[in-house]
Amino acid sequence: MAKDVKPTRKELMQIEDRIELSERGHGTLEKKRDGLIMEFMDILDKAQDVRGDLADDYEAAQTKINMARAMEGDVAVRGAAAALQEHPEITTESKNIMGVVVPQIESSRVSKDLGQRGYGIMGTSARIDEAAEAYEDLLESIILAAEVETAMKKMLTEIETTKRRVNALEFKLLPELYENQDYIEQKLEEQEREEIFRLKKIKEKKEQEEKEARQAEADTGSTGEVDAEQATAGGVPGGD
Repeated sequence: MAKDVKPTRKELMQIEDRIELSERGHGTLEKKRDGLIMEFMDILDKAQDVRGDLADDYEAAQTKINMARAMEGDVAVRGAAAALQEHPEITTESKNIMGVVVPQIESSRVSKDLGQRGYGIMGTSARIDEAAEAYEDLLESIILAAEVETAMKKMLTEIETTKRRVNALEFKLLPELYENQDYIEQKLEEQEREEIFRLKKIKEKKEQEEKEARQAEADTGSTGEVDAEQATAGGVPGGD
């Protein structure tokens, strides 16, 4: 990638700005990833408890309904179930956990007393009442499990996305930026050394030219003095 970078100071400043921004983003994403993992572990613990309760409630409900069928018969059980007038209601809202929107499920009219189940108290036995109550508890557990499981899946997806972004910055983008930074700095240093060498040569050449000019001037002056002396000596009258 460094081969495609122009070795200029402007480009170097832009890369340094990108490095600073990427390093801040990397740190922020690391903190988010760690926070999400902590939240996920809390939800995971809750999910394990919910799963255990759901399994227990399901087993209890099956036991109760089988007992009711054995004692009262399928017709009585189905008749009691068909008498239900008020069905459970479920509403969903959302809450934010570390930037992740997870569902919050609210239920109403799930658990009922004897008078709200629709069938006559005198026409049924305690076996049917126990089965109805067991299935109400099971439905509550199912609703809670749905909320927790959905939140856990959303958190896990966000953790994986954040980890990929952290790794992309740490192992791809930042190393490439550092490489480009080193490449430009080296090229600028080479250019600076070449410029210093060039200026030095120009200075040496100029000094040599000045030296030669002074020498030529000195030689010209010396020649003029000799010519003057010779002319003077030639013009002096002889003795005797």
